[in-house]
Amino acid sequence: MDRPRIEEPHHTLAGIVIFAGLPPDRLSRVHRRCSWRRYQAGEPIVDYLDTSDDVFFVITGEVSVTIYSIAGKAVSFRTLAAGDIFGEYAAIDGNPRSASVEARSNCLIASMPAKEFRMLLETEPAVAQALLRAVVRNVRSLTKRVYEFSTLAVNNRIQAELLRLASLAHREGKGARLAPAPTHAEIASRVSTHREAVTRELNRLAKIGIIVRQNGTLLVRDLDRLAAMVHEVTGE
Repeated sequence: MDRPRIEEPHHTLAGIVIFAGLPPDRLSRVHRRCSWRRYQAGEPIVDYLDTSDDVFFVITGEVSVTIYSIAGKAVSFRTLAAGDIFGEYAAIDGNPRSASVEARSNCLIASMPAKEFRMLLETEPAVAQALLRAVVRNVRSLTKRVYEFSTLAVNNRIQAELLRLASLAHREGKGARLAPAPTHAEIASRVSTHREAVTRELNRLAKIGIIVRQNGTLLVRDLDRLAAMVHEVTGE
């Protein structure tokens, strides 16, 4: 049986990036078009190739965007956090879902029917422009990852992914702390390798002082040094 959807009056859409330009009265109207639901860590939200078309907004927590092969291998694309949006592709073009999304942590998600979302894009140019910018960022990110898969050795792909994750994490001086630390399996699925390769490279990075694992977190001690390692092999 589906879990009943709930209203969360004490939560708002104010933190959603594509709504940043909306004044409070119009944001309130968008809020009333949404349904609200809590998900537990590991719980599926949408499935790859299903035909639902709601758009989802991450209010709290994190979700993972993944495709599973027939053999069960996970290919992870990205992690979305509070403020992010997913499901917009199916809402716009009417095609099946392009990936599975599941809760990475306990989270609160707002959702909006595709018809309402398309109407919103037509009536709120600022939201449409923000969405276009977000789509372009995604395309650029995926283009970069395809380049890395095609040209970099496994250890360099791991370094590049670690730098990417650290750039989104909480800064601590010259470094950044990933909390919770990504599992070796998560990193492996994001760079198309196996856990053993990730373990070897993270152990090597720890030995040369670039990373430190502490109580379930991963501290990248020197972002500039890690960036220099990635630049050496990518030229970026």
